[in-house]
Amino acid sequence: QVQLVESGGGSVQAGGSTKLACTAIGTIFDVVRMGWYRQLVGRHELVAQVMTNGTSKYADSVKGRFTITRDSAKKAAYLQMNDLEPEDSDIYYCNIVIHIHGMGSKEFRYWGQGTQVTVSS
Repeated sequence: QVQLVESGGGSVQAGGSTKLACTAIGTIFDVVRMGWYRQLVGRHELVAQVMTNGTSKYADSVKGRFTITRDSAKKAAYLQMNDLEPEDSDIYYCNIVIHIHGMGSKEFRYWGQGTQVTVSS
């Protein structure tokens, strides 16, 4: 079992910054990718993700403003959110995809509890 511990976020003025952190706790697994999603009606929308090799991917709406990084040793990821806009207000969910030792290439996905980011104008 893997648990995701999230922190950061909160209330920010438009144009301000905040940072989200997500750490995976558990044993005998390898991280494939980590990222954050935001909750839209009926589905999650990818905000940013980082692969084990460091390759990152962003939603068009956050490119140039958000930066995702990772700490492989800590099995953690961080989302630096700059130049925030009221439209960025949402609950951001950390997501991790892993391989579990002894279970080959099968991927397992886990979600964090979510972190609220509120941007006021």
